Amino acid sequence: MDDKLIHLIADLKENEALAMVKQKLSESVDPLSLLDDERKAMEIVGKRFESGDYFLPDLVMAGAIIEEISKIVKPHLVKERIETKKGKVIIGTVAGDIHDIGKDIVVFMLDVNGYDVVDLGIDVPIDTFVSRVKEVKPQVVGLSGFLTMAFDSMKKTTEAIEKAGLRLGVKIMIGGGQIDEEIRKYVKADAYGKDAIAAVNLCRQWIG
Repeated sequence: MDDKLIHLIADLKENEALAMVKQKLSESVDPLSLLDDERKAMEIVGKRFESGDYFLPDLVMAGAIIEEISKIVKPHLVKERIETKKGKVIIGTVAGDIHDIGKDIVVFMLDVNGYDVVDLGIDVPIDTFVSRVKEVKPQVVGLSGFLTMAFDSMKKTTEAIEKAGLRLGVKIMIGGGQIDEEIRKYVKADAYGKDAIAAVNLCRQWIG
């Protein structure tokens, strides 16, 4: 079944999931499809966390599985890496949210596609976003958030960047499990992406 890997990850069956990833790669399955399976699995994990079926240790465990899978998949994509950087992107998970799975996949995909990415990590204070935007001068800022409580942090971060006089010439994209067009409007971001491919396409549209 095509969904088997997704469910193995979502059910936190690490050994079986890693074995399946290795098997799929040996069968020349597109590595990007495995990253997409990671994303879909984390959507399930996120819903279980939001509903109270999963707790923080489960979220951490899922993150560890994704990290191990990414280590296995990454060498199969590195050969396509573009050495000439196209532009700068700052990305981080906003204050109050420790989710980094989706963010890490976006960072990886942007890097592979030739962008100079500065990953600020998780639970990033608003002031850190502002100071790094001032320092790095990126064309794009990515705000990641998996939990609904992150929306206010995204909004405040966007407003702080604008208040600091740094909004002109900087595109802000947001992403996470619950993000949609209404949230984009609330946050006052330029666009939102459902996955890492969408993030790459936005950067291509804005930077080239």
